Amino acid sequence: MTALSRVFAVLLAATLALAAAPAPAPRIVAIGDVHGDFPTFVSVLQQAGVIDAKRKWKGGTTVLVQTGDVPDRGPQSRKVMDLLMDLEKQARKAGGQVHALLGNHEVMNMLGDLRYVSPEEYASHASPDAEALRDQVYQASADPARKDDPAYRSAWMQAHPHGWAELLLAFSAKGKYGKWLRQHDTVVKVGDTLFLHGGISPKYATLQAAEVNARVKAALASPTPDAEPLLSDEDGPLWYRGLALAPEAELAAHVDALLAHHGVARIVLGHTVTPGVVLPRFGGKVILNDVGLSATYGGPPSSLEIDGQAVTVRHRGTPIPLPASADLSGYLEKALALEPAESTLRAWMARGATWPPAAAPPIAQ
Repeated sequence: MTALSRVFAVLLAATLALAAAPAPAPRIVAIGDVHGDFPTFVSVLQQAGVIDAKRKWKGGTTVLVQTGDVPDRGPQSRKVMDLLMDLEKQARKAGGQVHALLGNHEVMNMLGDLRYVSPEEYASHASPDAEALRDQVYQASADPARKDDPAYRSAWMQAHPHGWAELLLAFSAKGKYGKWLRQHDTVVKVGDTLFLHGGISPKYATLQAAEVNARVKAALASPTPDAEPLLSDEDGPLWYRGLALAPEAELAAHVDALLAHHGVARIVLGHTVTPGVVLPRFGGKVILNDVGLSATYGGPPSSLEIDGQAVTVRHRGTPIPLPASADLSGYLEKALALEPAESTLRAWMARGATWPPAAAPPIAQ
């Protein structure tokens, strides 16, 4: 082999090695349930270095995962969704990604279950023709035998405020938010982490993420969505709380099987509100990331960050390494030092910091 041939051989081998080398894992920022709290959501994104002061993407190749429950309870769900829609496009151009996953409240709104919509949220959807539109719906849907009864009409109008019809349209299959949400996944795997809203129960443990996503999307596009149990089953991925609340000894084998099945090191969840701090369970194999950041719950601005092997919680803007061990005392003390005098976390720690709570109050949907 000539000297020139040897040079070409070395260059070819180096080129092939570079091509075969896996791309470095992206930095991931994960945010739990927002529930209409636009100012806190913006603050969390800025603290994590994902957006700038003008709310424009500055995260580069960062992958942002929001694990569902943007709407309901709070007053500014529309602004949160509008921002996510913009960031999806901006991140893509910069080489990053935004995954806005479906939570049970997104699905509830798409299916017309508006029990948790706030008065301010209805008002934000109200059009200049809200009164006329509402009256048209009343004339078309009210009980014909009672339609002219003033008491019946008054009760119906109170249950269907201005903006009600417009909100239904907005979350419909052809509406601005409904069309957008129906394109989104329920479960996503990024690097060695699986993200979803509620959790994966033994009942659905054999499903792959792609199958869950396909079934949910098909159901939401169907005229009979109620036929799909994944949308409403309390053991389904949008609703299940076992990974968050069941004794770890009962589900340890199930968690290990899930990690192997999906080829991941951990599962990150929203849905079940913690006492105001990100909580690892099962030795860090499950991470509860719904800290109740919405003003409705009074939790802190918080995000979870995964960068290579480093897993960090950005609690009120300060990064704290998340321990994988069962001993959370040092981690909790660092978070507590950042808390105001009156806070959910401070009260929980004063009660002994036990999780799951021995006598938890009924959990809202």
